[in-house]
Amino acid sequence: MPLIVNTRRVLSLFLCAAACLISGCKAAAPPPPPPQAMPVQVAPVTLSPVPNSDTYVATIKSRRSSTMQPQVDGNLVKIFVKSGDVVKAGQVLMRIDPLKQVASVQSQQGTQAQKKAVYDYNKIEVERQRKLYEAGVVSRDAYDQANQAFENSKGDYESNAALTDTQKQQLAYYDIRAPFNGVVGDIPVHLGDYVSPTTLLTTVDENADLEAYIYIPTERASVVRKGLPVQILDTAGNVVVKSSISFLSPQVDNGLQSILAKAEIPRTEQLLRNQQLVKARVTWSTAPAPTVPVLAVSLVGGQTFVYVATPKGEGYIAHQVPVTVGETVGNTYPVLGGLQVGQKVITSGLQFLQEGAPVKPLG
Repeated sequence: MPLIVNTRRVLSLFLCAAACLISGCKAAAPPPPPPQAMPVQVAPVTLSPVPNSDTYVATIKSRRSSTMQPQVDGNLVKIFVKSGDVVKAGQVLMRIDPLKQVASVQSQQGTQAQKKAVYDYNKIEVERQRKLYEAGVVSRDAYDQANQAFENSKGDYESNAALTDTQKQQLAYYDIRAPFNGVVGDIPVHLGDYVSPTTLLTTVDENADLEAYIYIPTERASVVRKGLPVQILDTAGNVVVKSSISFLSPQVDNGLQSILAKAEIPRTEQLLRNQQLVKARVTWSTAPAPTVPVLAVSLVGGQTFVYVATPKGEGYIAHQVPVTVGETVGNTYPVLGGLQVGQKVITSGLQFLQEGAPVKPLG
């Protein structure tokens, strides 16, 4: 009887094994391990001073800028400088043919010499007539006539001498001189050209005393004032000069409906030039606002986003949040909406993140 039972057990086990082989029976696979948290740098959303400002197109102008035009007419016989030359005050830039004026001066000097001779003779003669009159040799009338001739010749000589001096001074106008230290601009004239007082010869600009001319819309008339900070920006938006409003026009420009404001450019600044167009950022006020690092912000489809390290369970996940930001302030963006102070934004590995991905904050 026991033999029959054992035989049945063995047969049963054999049949089970065969059934497993036939049906492909195998053990269940273990569950996959949870994804590993990616290490990321984070930075808290903090309150920082954020300026309220507007940016305008401004013109750089020199306080000392001269348009050189002759005061006499004639042909150019010398051009001593070229465009871009640095010149000193009083340096001769050009010369107009002075031969006619030289001849006029020489002729005037000859006339003056003649009148000087008459004056000298009458001076001696009046003295002689005075002595003869006092000695009773000549009449009072003869002495008075000699004295009158002397006074006439004296006035005639002095008048002619003044005219000669004027002609000499006029001769100086044939040399065109720099009115101050500066840089020569474009020279549109050439040797031999006939020029007159309406002819533009060149310009001389001094880049030492510059001002930014900023036209503020009248809508800002109630807040614009002297002393407001002004930043001069280059084409890339970088600050090249820091200044402040030093002048406000008491009048409104009718054509532009704006108020002229001026900001002085420090003498040490050599990057700006007269008549250069720049951008001027005027800061109206400064107030604390939430800020985030520039590295934390990404642009997707015209919308700005940040990833926030959000607690979940025993760790953190990346949560994508749409935000509204203002203009950059240094290396940060002011946050106008979407975040709260204290939240931790992710600043590294943004290209590898996706919503809900586990992260390990390092900062």
